[in-house]
Amino acid sequence: RPCLRTAAIRCLLTANCPPPTKVTFCVQGVSSPLLSNLYLNEVDKMLERARDVTRNGKYTYVEYARFADDLVVLIDAYKRHDWLIGAVTKRLQEEFAKLQVEINDEKSRIVDLERGESFGFLGFDFRYLRSLRGVMRPHYTPKLKKRTALLRAVKEVFRRYRSQPIDRVISLINPMLRGWVNYFAVGHSSGCFSYIKDWVEKKVRRHLAQARKRKGFGWKRWSRSWLYDALKLFNGYRVRRDEPKAAPA
Repeated sequence: RPCLRTAAIRCLLTANCPPPTKVTFCVQGVSSPLLSNLYLNEVDKMLERARDVTRNGKYTYVEYARFADDLVVLIDAYKRHDWLIGAVTKRLQEEFAKLQVEINDEKSRIVDLERGESFGFLGFDFRYLRSLRGVMRPHYTPKLKKRTALLRAVKEVFRRYRSQPIDRVISLINPMLRGWVNYFAVGHSSGCFSYIKDWVEKKVRRHLAQARKRKGFGWKRWSRSWLYDALKLFNGYRVRRDEPKAAPA
């Protein structure tokens, strides 16, 4: 309930605790996004002012996105806007100094998307690539380590339940696949999804074959449609194509 959530937040903020000498957030904690949003609110205001000051009509030359303590600042690639890189960097350092926030130098860097470089944000790799029609567009896909972590977790289920019926295994891996795919079902994830789908199919086939003490993957014995229709293996590998509506100028 909203009133209970508000009361819990107020209790958290007004807790009778001694003032800390250093503020740290547990990035895995459920309260981390809330505390980060409260603590870094001034940084948001500064970046919004920078965007508004440099705006030229409907065009903006500074944009940013932040979730909890992960921050990305985007600056127009034209040469005449290079000065914004230094200006925004300086202002960020000033705001962080006021808040006594330390920047993680290992995870912080300046990249040039025009030169084919990339950056990671919220589990995605972002690039700027030429489309099949020859138009330069943002291109974002799931990070390789995220895909690897998913497949490692699914593989562990197959290992632990190798003597169990395939229905039991599928009931365990379907929620894992559904949750992962739902999160990454934007951008250009179709290639990654195809890889995962083929990989999972092979694991299911091997499980079925081993249960019958057979070799191979049973390509002729078990059709692809049977895996999804009869066994109810997750098959929702679809990328959402609905583009977000542009904000009013």
